[in-house]
Amino acid sequence: MNAGACTLVADGGAVAVWDAKAGVRRDPTADDWLTATRLIDALDDVGVYWEMVEPGRARATAADAVHDWAGAFREFSRHVQDAALDAEHARWLLEVLQVVFGDREAIRARRPFSFLLCPHSPLVLDRPYTDAYLAAAGWGIPVAVMPMPLMGLTSPAGLLSTIVLGNCEVLATLCLVQAAERGAPFIYAPAFAVMEPRSGRFGGGGPEHALLGAAATEIGRWYGLPVEASAGGTDHHVPGIQAAYERALGWELPVLAWPDLLVGPGVFGAATLALEQVVLDVEVFRRCRRIAAGIGDGPDGATDRIVEMLAAVGPGGEFLAELDTRAASRSGEWYVGRLGVHDGFERWDASGRPDPLVEARERVAALIAAREPTPFDDDTERELATLEARARPAGPAGGRGSSAGRQG
Repeated sequence: MNAGACTLVADGGAVAVWDAKAGVRRDPTADDWLTATRLIDALDDVGVYWEMVEPGRARATAADAVHDWAGAFREFSRHVQDAALDAEHARWLLEVLQVVFGDREAIRARRPFSFLLCPHSPLVLDRPYTDAYLAAAGWGIPVAVMPMPLMGLTSPAGLLSTIVLGNCEVLATLCLVQAAERGAPFIYAPAFAVMEPRSGRFGGGGPEHALLGAAATEIGRWYGLPVEASAGGTDHHVPGIQAAYERALGWELPVLAWPDLLVGPGVFGAATLALEQVVLDVEVFRRCRRIAAGIGDGPDGATDRIVEMLAAVGPGGEFLAELDTRAASRSGEWYVGRLGVHDGFERWDASGRPDPLVEARERVAALIAAREPTPFDDDTERELATLEARARPAGPAGGRGSSAGRQG
């Protein structure tokens, strides 16, 4: 899976939006969902869609579900991961996939969608969500199984105990999935987590989350399974100093373990979306990715020429004008970030002392403005509109609901 690369999964399930300009936390709108989706589509580092924020309403009907799935495939050009509330609405999902991607064999070959199953810790398989997946069995749709045992609350108080419980929940669901469709693509995706001990709530800022995210990858690799791990988050509620140090520390170990997929950008405490935090988290991921790449031989075997270069420059010389220095600067030997302050004090002061948070907000607007959409053709749009109209008389539908987006 993922050809040895690691890509980000946009964290999801937010029920509020941080409006930095107004300085308030408010209810989300359909425009917030659209903006967030277009932002993650503009970031190549994000390879998998989750619904980052509710589009101004819950997914209350089958027509809502059809509308939301069609919107996800329309606005996000890569892989979508989601779920349906029950078996009936899983069948609507299959119809959306056929309209957008073609017949069963085309869907099997392309795998544009994966199903997310979240067993409830401890040791409960949610019947409607599980039945929804079973209704879609036979289509070769990958399934990611993500129990979320919370140490000290829905899991015994101990990191190892939490890992054991979550691992058992994944393996139990693996048996069910393979019984329903032998050889079904399976993603090992436990989101081990810890309770915030001062309040009993989930926060995400504890350093234990970094250990648990790395552990998920190591166990999945031992089983020989593709892995979807989770990064640490923050106990704070808006972008700032605390969010910065907690999230940066919480990301490093999970990235170094190098899962196929890493859940994390943009959402605070499984509740609040901050668009500038998406940009900041992607910057953290890029830096961690550079650390994971390790120390190599330099550009085109420059290490083999070290004696020759030292002789050419001589004692007390400098290497700025050397061809190998130029090659190294263009080959990834240095990580060259595009966000934040990287110059001397005088130039920073003379430029008005720019704030990286303000820069991140400006970057959000620039990324969305530069994004190149990939619209559906007219026939596809007509078929989707017809499908949504047909779905209107049907009953309630849903996505991940309360099981989604608990990365903080």
